[in-house]
Amino acid sequence: MIPENHSTHRVLVVAYYFPPLGLSGVQRTLKFVKYLPSFGWEPTVLTVEDRGYFAKDDTMLGEIDGLPVTVLRTPSIDPLHFFRRKGVVRMPSARSLGLFAKLSQVLFIPDNKIGWKKHAVEAALAHIAEHPVDAIYATAPPYTDFLIGLELKRRTGLPLIVDYRDAWLENPLHFYLTPLHKALHHRLEQRVLRHADQIISINRPIKERILKGNRFLSHNDVTIISQGYDQADFEGMQRNRARDGRMRILYAGTFYYNRNPRAFFTALRAISDSSPALARALDVHIVGSKRDQDIALLRELDIESMVTLHGYLPHRETVSRLVDADVLLLVIGRGKGEDMMSTGKLYEYLGARKPVLACVPDGAARQVLEKGGAAFFADPDDPKDIEARIRTLFDLHKNDRLPTPSYEYVSQFDRRTLTGRLATLFAAALEPGPPVTRVRTRAAAHSGEDARHTPTSSDAS
Repeated sequence: MIPENHSTHRVLVVAYYFPPLGLSGVQRTLKFVKYLPSFGWEPTVLTVEDRGYFAKDDTMLGEIDGLPVTVLRTPSIDPLHFFRRKGVVRMPSARSLGLFAKLSQVLFIPDNKIGWKKHAVEAALAHIAEHPVDAIYATAPPYTDFLIGLELKRRTGLPLIVDYRDAWLENPLHFYLTPLHKALHHRLEQRVLRHADQIISINRPIKERILKGNRFLSHNDVTIISQGYDQADFEGMQRNRARDGRMRILYAGTFYYNRNPRAFFTALRAISDSSPALARALDVHIVGSKRDQDIALLRELDIESMVTLHGYLPHRETVSRLVDADVLLLVIGRGKGEDMMSTGKLYEYLGARKPVLACVPDGAARQVLEKGGAAFFADPDDPKDIEARIRTLFDLHKNDRLPTPSYEYVSQFDRRTLTGRLATLFAAALEPGPPVTRVRTRAAAHSGEDARHTPTSSDAS
């Protein structure tokens, strides 16, 4: 079904999360879509129609204006559909969000976006009939995206590329009420992986989880394409330094799950008590969805004068504030799956080329920052350790000696470069036949043999 009469290839991008949704999960897909035409691929984005959003950013769609990109929006019956007339929906408390997530995972498999599948498949097939594509790319979560991609592959014969932004079966946010729930997820994931022509993960821990749970895959069946930053976002940005010499600390993102500001805020309270002059010299900003519990915590610790909560800001304005900051704050608490956490904001922090106060445990995020050479690590649960790192950073700031990450290291995460790698995988997926290792495995499966491939410990991908 690969069209032969056009020089540019076309790809269908299955992505429930896409602008004007404004949270960080959309950045990877948006930037791929933005740069794919530069590598000979014209994307059609299959996504959902307008609905309720925890954060909405209409400005991001401007990045693909004038590009050969089609956005195909379809209905979807899912929780946010029922808030579509409200536009922006206030983010629930962490407790409410957690309870709702568990309830959803009991009732819906693989997730509460499964009500999109029927609409998405019908719309995609109708579109492909009129505008043929060469490949299907599905990015998850939600994992319903993978099931849509799998059904479209079954119906069209087109190659399928799947992109794991988070682990599926071992996702730390997943709740399995019974072993049956987990088994059903595992079965669905294996079905997707057996039929995918290319498999991508954002980091090594997620890749290792995929290989460990699916022994029919070999090491080379999963390629790592990391998260990244867009250099174009930073072009033309002029830094506005604080005129009073204060050290500006910025956190960009939303606190949820194991990302909790309590230890950091407690460190600020301790500084305020023991070093009032230093406290006055700190200018702390939080950019992201504003939660009631964060406001309450600031009041409880009586540090409202030290911290400014901005709420969600358009992406361009957030980048501007990254440029203005002296130090960028990253918080990842301890919890299940902490080694897999390498959030999108981490790479935008690198793109801003600023030192990072990293309140993180061992894992993917720490490994990335260590190689950059400008991170100051603190135990995410220890206010005293965080306080010590703040004091060190302020001494460096006062003497104009704050470090910056290596330019050569950071450059490898440029979105354009990463999109080039993605386009290479797309081209490989067009080659006849599935990957060799899975040809052997499938043949063995049909003959009743138990063909298993143990992943190697090295990771050149």
